[in-house]
Amino acid sequence: MLMPSRTKYRKVRKGRVHGGTATSLNYLAHGRFGLVSQQSDRITSRQIEAARQAMTRYIKRGGQIWIRIFPHTPVTRKPQDVKMGSGKGNPEFFVAKVKPGTIMFEMDGVSEEVAREAMRLASHKLPVKTNFLVKEEQ
Repeated sequence: MLMPSRTKYRKVRKGRVHGGTATSLNYLAHGRFGLVSQQSDRITSRQIEAARQAMTRYIKRGGQIWIRIFPHTPVTRKPQDVKMGSGKGNPEFFVAKVKPGTIMFEMDGVSEEVAREAMRLASHKLPVKTNFLVKEEQ
């Protein structure tokens, strides 16, 4: 699973994923096909890995897949049946904060219908609504 090798701070505040559309990661950099988020949300490293596995399994390791998002933000949880107070919990998992318009995955080396179906299978693993994007040729 994806996680940062080291972080400046072990615990961070929750914050919100606010703001309009994405200003970075909003263009196809590597592949011809992309999966674009339509909502803002936090995507866990487990969800990213599940989507990657679904795509890879469908294209039978034929094309190439790029993961454009990375889970930098740690999420803390307190153990079950612990009373309120006594500090912040320990980091449990990492999330990537995604805005509308963020390209999360890119694909190349396969036909459009194969890429579309692979991205559809991957989108079922993610908590956001998505769109399929094709790079227009000049």
